[in-house]
Amino acid sequence: MAARPTWSGHLRLSLVTCPVAMYTATSTAGDVSFHLINPETGNRIKMITTDPDTGPVSRGDLVKGYEVEKGRYVLLTNEEIASVRLESTRVIDIERFVDAAEIDRLYWEKPYYLVPDGKLGVEAFAVIREAMERSNMVALGRVVMHTRERLVALEPRGKGLMATTLRVADEVRSADEVFSGIPDVKADEGMIAIAEKIIEQQHGAFEPETFRDRYEDALRALIAEKEGSAPKK
Repeated sequence: MAARPTWSGHLRLSLVTCPVAMYTATSTAGDVSFHLINPETGNRIKMITTDPDTGPVSRGDLVKGYEVEKGRYVLLTNEEIASVRLESTRVIDIERFVDAAEIDRLYWEKPYYLVPDGKLGVEAFAVIREAMERSNMVALGRVVMHTRERLVALEPRGKGLMATTLRVADEVRSADEVFSGIPDVKADEGMIAIAEKIIEQQHGAFEPETFRDRYEDALRALIAEKEGSAPKK
């Protein structure tokens, strides 16, 4: 596997443990991104950190600040922040098994692939994966990624596992906050019948490869068209 793992450590189910590696299951490599360029020179613009009172400052001299009220900050150094970070045990401990249908789709976040890390862990990995597949359950565990503890859902996929980070309760807004303003109306039965007929006619298989981002495609075409006139450095 050419890609570098996002995370590596161990997967543990009670007394069964195996080394694993986690890889991102999605990619943004195809996204069109831009830089700010000075059109007079063709140079890429560099952002300079500036104090509104004293002018440019070195990033190395800066600290992080949490705004407790307008214009007042609690200052924290990198060392102070590091002192309260969770120590990664490099272990995903499976804590619970649930039915996938019990997890509201609002909570599903980012998918990863989880695979054995080296030949020594293949057998133990296969035991955990096969037991999960036979139980038809989703495993819940915790993992520390980028200094943050995340809840993950594990489920069999192909010969490996898919690990999907889950949002926690305070990251999900109640639908009532938004839906409460929708007036109560009785839909016209004739119009419902027409809508149902349209749904039936347009029903089909989910084929993600047939859907393209037309805006991104148009941007790429525009870039290709203008590439010949781009200034040479």
